[in-house]
Amino acid sequence: MAEQQATPAGPDLSHGVSASDFKGETLLGHVGDQEVLLVRSGSEIFAIDAHCSHYHAPLVDGIVADGGIRCPWHHACFDLRTGEAIRAPALSPLAVWEVEREDDRILVRRKREQPKAASKVSAGAPEKIVIVGGGAAGFAAAEMLRRNEFRGSIVMLSNEAAAPVDRPNLSKDYLAGNAPEDWMPLRPDGFYAEAGIDIRLNSEVVAVDAKARHITVAGGNIPYDRLLLATGAEPVRLTIPGADQPHVHTLRTLANSRAIIAGASGARRAIVIGASFIGLEVAAALRAREIEVHVVAPEQRPMERLLGPEMGDFIRALHEEHGVIFHLGDTVTAIDGRRATLRSGSVVEADLVVVGVGVRPRLTLAEKAGLKVHHGVVVDRFLESSVPGIFAAGDIARWPDPHSKQNIRVEHWVVAQRQGQTAARNMLGAREAFDAVPFFWSQHYDVPINYVGHADAWDEIAVDGDIKARDCLLRYKSQGRVLAVASIYRDVANLQAELAMEQGKEP
Repeated sequence: MAEQQATPAGPDLSHGVSASDFKGETLLGHVGDQEVLLVRSGSEIFAIDAHCSHYHAPLVDGIVADGGIRCPWHHACFDLRTGEAIRAPALSPLAVWEVEREDDRILVRRKREQPKAASKVSAGAPEKIVIVGGGAAGFAAAEMLRRNEFRGSIVMLSNEAAAPVDRPNLSKDYLAGNAPEDWMPLRPDGFYAEAGIDIRLNSEVVAVDAKARHITVAGGNIPYDRLLLATGAEPVRLTIPGADQPHVHTLRTLANSRAIIAGASGARRAIVIGASFIGLEVAAALRAREIEVHVVAPEQRPMERLLGPEMGDFIRALHEEHGVIFHLGDTVTAIDGRRATLRSGSVVEADLVVVGVGVRPRLTLAEKAGLKVHHGVVVDRFLESSVPGIFAAGDIARWPDPHSKQNIRVEHWVVAQRQGQTAARNMLGAREAFDAVPFFWSQHYDVPINYVGHADAWDEIAVDGDIKARDCLLRYKSQGRVLAVASIYRDVANLQAELAMEQGKEP
């Protein structure tokens, strides 16, 4: 029997809907076989593609604010007038549709032509921009420069072998075998040449000469008018005996993930050292490949320092339900071939070892260049370093966060992307403060955990809902003030918390 096409949801908007039938903020319908979302913003009605361009989340489940619509899954935002992806992690625009009124009916029949981005290059803008780093921040900056009609040269130097990829997926669906490799690049190979971005892979920057305004690579010097340092972080490596064996891996790059996948082929048992989000996502991915997984970590509860004891217990129980074996309050002291010896005296034999004990920001280049460094590259609210013309974004940047009212550095993918975008606009002459609320997500089997804000410490965790039932929102408070919010299957509430923090309100 031939496979039947799914019927698009909602009314046929080309035939129109009565204005009296559109009472809320959004109404999901379709034009032909394409789902289209009607959106009310103030007194205006817009029509836009119904799914986020990042991971195809249904925007009907998001929220409308400030002339945009926000994705419920990973908090991307799209301009309702232009369809532009104005907030990472989405990068591609959505189609916008013409909205017509005939008497009492609202009709949508055709797409509008995609508006051309207005140039945001100010007078006195640079001619040569160099970006050091091919991760989230570096790519987002290069893409935003071209999106803002910057016509000068862009050189992007990456020490990785692959062009920028969707790094969060390296420990999630790709590692689990649920996402093909062609999903991983952030843009197709031809994008960089078409956009005029001179991307140079396997490139190591030796030095930055801030006075002469050039960087040094193996082939010589590259001049710049503005420089973005987005060197990211590198995994912490174990110094124990046997940690340098070929079956012992870290996970940061596409090459790392490929190596783990190759090592998983035919493996019966794996050890994950560290109960970080990355470590536990790796554990879940390896369980999807039906490999026995042992997690060894010094803490008594996974993720307790970040999420608190109840969530820590829940995360442990969730992984144990899927067969993960924990060795908590313990560490690996040596790896002799396939035998890992623990401090407790236990021995675990494994074909594959993945180390996930954290990362360190790559600060050497900034330090040698004379930039102010204190637990990261110190930047102002415009992401400019202590040396004029040099900006920093991503895992290395330590910025004044208006929400926690502290100088913070975080290692979140979405934060790095948004900082890259802000830094790009500021390198072109804007004076745009970076004030996005930090956000990240993690996936464990079928359970998503979303987190907004930043809480180094708290004195109260207010739980709304039931953690064990996988339906909850947790508010992390210090002296009565909410610093961060974590949730499981409370996507709208998590989005609303982010919006409230942006507006200086209590979530």
